Amino acid sequence: MASSRLKRVEESATIKVANIATKLKQQGVDVISFSLGEPDFDTPKHICDAAADAMYRGETHYTPSAGIPELREAVANKLRTENKLDVSGSDVLVTPGAKQAIFEIMLTILDDGDEAILFDPAWVSYDSAIKFAGANTVWVPTDTHDNFKPQDIEEHITDKTRIIVVNTPGNPTGAVYDRKTLRNIADVAIDHDIFVLSDEIYEKIIYDREHISLGSMEGMQDRTITVNGFSKAYAMTGWRLGYVCARPDIFDGMLKIQSHSVSSATSFVQYGGLAALQGPQEPVTEMVEKFRVRRDILVQGLNDIGIKCQTPGGAFYAFADVSEFGNGDEVSEKLLVDAHVAVTPGSAFGESGRDFIRISYATSQERIKEGLLRIESALT
Repeated sequence: MASSRLKRVEESATIKVANIATKLKQQGVDVISFSLGEPDFDTPKHICDAAADAMYRGETHYTPSAGIPELREAVANKLRTENKLDVSGSDVLVTPGAKQAIFEIMLTILDDGDEAILFDPAWVSYDSAIKFAGANTVWVPTDTHDNFKPQDIEEHITDKTRIIVVNTPGNPTGAVYDRKTLRNIADVAIDHDIFVLSDEIYEKIIYDREHISLGSMEGMQDRTITVNGFSKAYAMTGWRLGYVCARPDIFDGMLKIQSHSVSSATSFVQYGGLAALQGPQEPVTEMVEKFRVRRDILVQGLNDIGIKCQTPGGAFYAFADVSEFGNGDEVSEKLLVDAHVAVTPGSAFGESGRDFIRISYATSQERIKEGLLRIESALT
């Protein structure tokens, strides 16, 4: 019999939808998949070459659990120059994916019965990581009409609250928090002496706004745990490479978990990450510009159909209000069955998402336009 902790955790809804779409494709059905959060671009060649070169020169053995020193220093330099964080290489833990970092953070900070704050809606795996750690999720509502800004955080803080999770640019909404919103979150964390997990995995995929690292704000250096990685910015999802920056006691706890579980990130993959940071950044800029065009096509098309959709400021998701046509679960099923369009129901991300669907525009303009035609045909 499986452990009781597994009963608290649901299967990832995003992966579930993607698996259904894959099965239909294997049966010869032309499914347009807007479900998975993965760039549809190839990893830049110089990154692949660096990893291959590392393999062929013998970098195929264990590395230090915290990561190769060169990459840790390169990450620290990036965080100092781009994110205005006062860090060194010794503060950086390289992980096999940012998701691994998030699980290690929760296991390090949370005990049974503790509470963690999520802003509703939130990426599906935060809640699972909290539950695996034996803690409870407290959902803070957001204003679905105003950039999904969190509302009344203070009212949800108790003596059991240990951490607030912040994701900007965000999944599933694409929302980018401004300085005032982040300052409000920071003040709550300081006033109640709690940690903030700042997930900045989409920081490079931002359009008309400024990315602000929460850890750079006054009073937040020691209580912010900054998570990032290479998957989204450099189209390296399958490489599984992330990193986290934390104060010494949190770093040591995470390192202990990592050394006894996954050991380290893959050796030659780390050299690919080094090339990503130190090499040309034009591929990132070009990718983001293509995402911007796709975003505009999708958002305009959805609103023309009668699906209310705010323009996301970052990431590559649109979180669309389908309440005129049913709830998110009903519409998602209808689109998959009747139109062969795979989207993710908003309920997967929290109670406030029940009238929404998440659409990933990490696919070609042609597929987006065809998907919009199918959606319109199915719903109108």
